Amino acid sequence: MASSSLWQRFQRYFLEYRGLGFCLDISRMKFPDDLFEKIWPQIEHALAAMRELGAGEIVHQGIAVYGNKGSTGQHSYVQQLRDCVLNFFVTFVEVRNDRRGARFEVEDGITSGDYLEGFLRGTRSALYQKGRESITMSISEVNAFYIGARIVLYERAVGFYGSLVNINAYDQPGVEAGKKAASKLLQLQKQARAQLSDKGKTAEQIAHSVGADPEDVFHLLRHLASNDPRINVTTGDEPADDRFSLGPSN
Repeated sequence: MASSSLWQRFQRYFLEYRGLGFCLDISRMKFPDDLFEKIWPQIEHALAAMRELGAGEIVHQGIAVYGNKGSTGQHSYVQQLRDCVLNFFVTFVEVRNDRRGARFEVEDGITSGDYLEGFLRGTRSALYQKGRESITMSISEVNAFYIGARIVLYERAVGFYGSLVNINAYDQPGVEAGKKAASKLLQLQKQARAQLSDKGKTAEQIAHSVGADPEDVFHLLRHLASNDPRINVTTGDEPADDRFSLGPSN
């Protein structure tokens, strides 16, 4: 595609929320211009699900995990992306403010931030030349607000995409089962801690007292001992022989 055509496409598919300092560029994704018109019913359905989620009518039970790659691996990684099977797209994250402190140059007139910006734009162009698609997300700086906003964005993206392909992203019984199991373990942690005294007990002894799995109690007590200076561990010949006790409060 000619540079002039790319510029026109960029203007059409570049989104900027100036009040939030957030930008999203999908101009390097290969979709027809009438795509959104064709799938508008699915989009409306997905947006309705988003509104229900925001209103608390849907309990969000899932989380998506995304990998990333910094500029330190440019050589092998970009070569792989340019030449491997075309079954992916790349998401670039641009941080416009290089640093909060004073800028310093790594060579005459060029800062490290300038290099990173050049790497981003250059890599984006190199991938596009080989037919590799990409999305570019721009944020003002790296802080709690923008990191949190990205997490929320990807959570919504998972739900939105799920709606488009007829998958209910908000009904995940496996995730719910994990949450329930975690809740039970937190309650067990309180019960196990309540069994501690100045006399050391093994995890198995405490587990027997509360009717729990000794392995669960063992791991919970080890976690408590690593974070609470009042809880002491007297090591035995084997880990299962370790005895846990509660020391005096300071």
